[in-house]
Amino acid sequence: MAVTYSTAAKTARMDAVITQIDAGAGTSTIEIGTTGMASVLAVFDLPNPCGTASGGVLTFDMDPDLTDSSADNSGTAAEARIKDGDGTVVISGLTVGTSGADIILDSVSITTGQTVTLTTGTITHA
Repeated sequence: MAVTYSTAAKTARMDAVITQIDAGAGTSTIEIGTTGMASVLAVFDLPNPCGTASGGVLTFDMDPDLTDSSADNSGTAAEARIKDGDGTVVISGLTVGTSGADIILDSVSITTGQTVTLTTGTITHA
């Protein structure tokens, strides 16, 4: 039988994720990469707090949109990971796309030096 959490429990767990992301001495980041994070394409600084949790969904604070003014490498964005302020990976394996993904970009085709915009990001508790 599958484990089922109440909405309140899901939200509390997502609040704990926010606390982990916001931890550390520096600025937390979202890294966008190719498949398997073989190449990091763009890095975005997150605000603190990085987002809010409600109804079991963590919604990242991206108002205004987050921008990397100079992409690090060229490639097709395929996944993302989030690091805390100490550079420790808190979440990995996030989907990336222009719609229907955890992390929404203006384009998944990235060229070194281009401006990349991250418009929305959410993580839904299973």
